[in-house]
Amino acid sequence: MDHSKHLMGRQPILNGLEEIVGYELLFRCPASLGAADIQSSLKATSQIMFDILSSFGVRDVLGEHRGFINVDADMLMSDAIELLPTENIGLELLEDIVITPEIVERCRELKKMGCLLVLDDHRYAPEYEPLYQGIVDIIKLDLIATPLEDLYREVELFRRYPVKLLAEKVDSRHVYLRSRKMGFELFQGYFFARPTLVQKTRMANASASFFRLMQQLSSDADIDAVEDTFKQSPPLTYKLLLLVNSLAFTTREKIRTVRHAITQVGLNHLKRWVQLAIFADDSGSNLNNPLMDMAAVRAAFMEELARLDLGNSRLVRRVIPEESFMVGTLSMLKDIYEIDMAEIVANLNLSDEIQDALVNRGGDLGTLLCVTEMMERLELDEAAECLERLGVSPESVLACQKRAYAWRNRFA
Repeated sequence: MDHSKHLMGRQPILNGLEEIVGYELLFRCPASLGAADIQSSLKATSQIMFDILSSFGVRDVLGEHRGFINVDADMLMSDAIELLPTENIGLELLEDIVITPEIVERCRELKKMGCLLVLDDHRYAPEYEPLYQGIVDIIKLDLIATPLEDLYREVELFRRYPVKLLAEKVDSRHVYLRSRKMGFELFQGYFFARPTLVQKTRMANASASFFRLMQQLSSDADIDAVEDTFKQSPPLTYKLLLLVNSLAFTTREKIRTVRHAITQVGLNHLKRWVQLAIFADDSGSNLNNPLMDMAAVRAAFMEELARLDLGNSRLVRRVIPEESFMVGTLSMLKDIYEIDMAEIVANLNLSDEIQDALVNRGGDLGTLLCVTEMMERLELDEAAECLERLGVSPESVLACQKRAYAWRNRFA
């Protein structure tokens, strides 16, 4: 089996404090490569196991968090499943698994081995009773597919069992708050991309300093001017120092001033952190902040794609890696903070290519942004078609993801 012909998606799982506690890992064989490449979900899951354990490495993909992969009945019964590191990987049992005494016994064995087991897209059914009784750890309910009145009934039924409930496809803050009140403890979906009014107000207060810093660092302003801008914005200074203090490659000495941060990290890295600082929360727990996670991975992944050597592809001639990183971060501001993109562009002295990418998704930078957003939305088939037209192999995409995830994990 060719290990290079697959794409991987990663979606965060959050707790009730909106902190990342894990990721669901999804795997796709691009349709253009032929359905014969994956004849069953067993092969798909085997592939993701291979990539996690060998070519990727668990820490690169997940950091300190746990990853969850889908398994069907064949995979569940396979000895290969025992190769997975149980402290890092959880198993999601697909809804089409037929519950038999053998399946129940296998789950009991895996549970004793330390596996964390999840029922995916689940609705209560009597035949699952043995699994509810201390074998399964998490039950996922699809909030889109489950009518609201049924959802309340399902939650009540599961209160009797020692399981955590995970609300899947939470697409708005209203739905998140409602499901949390209902008793869900874990959440999956992009509700977190719409921060609270308090967060938006903080963003508005810091935006002038943020844009000025972006301009200064992009035009290679001297350190005195950059430091002066920080001094005019204590909240942004605090956010930046939180980020810089968390960098794995700096010294153990705590950074206490902006100038110290600049000398420790260097201007090139500082440009990145300024771009990401706007997404940082004020708690110091940036490692588990989903907005920071999304911004950092999007920007780093776009930069890695832009660094690829694609021979005669026109993408190589038109895209600058550093600009790709900037487009990745700035592209999130409109959706997250409801700032009009024209206002963002007006406040920054951006190149025509960057402006076109942000406002119109135009040009090669816009194409990279569109592909990256497809990957985030887990539209992996569509992303594969686009990448193939650009001459980017799935193997190269996986390598870019690995480097982007590893860079993001330096926050730890």
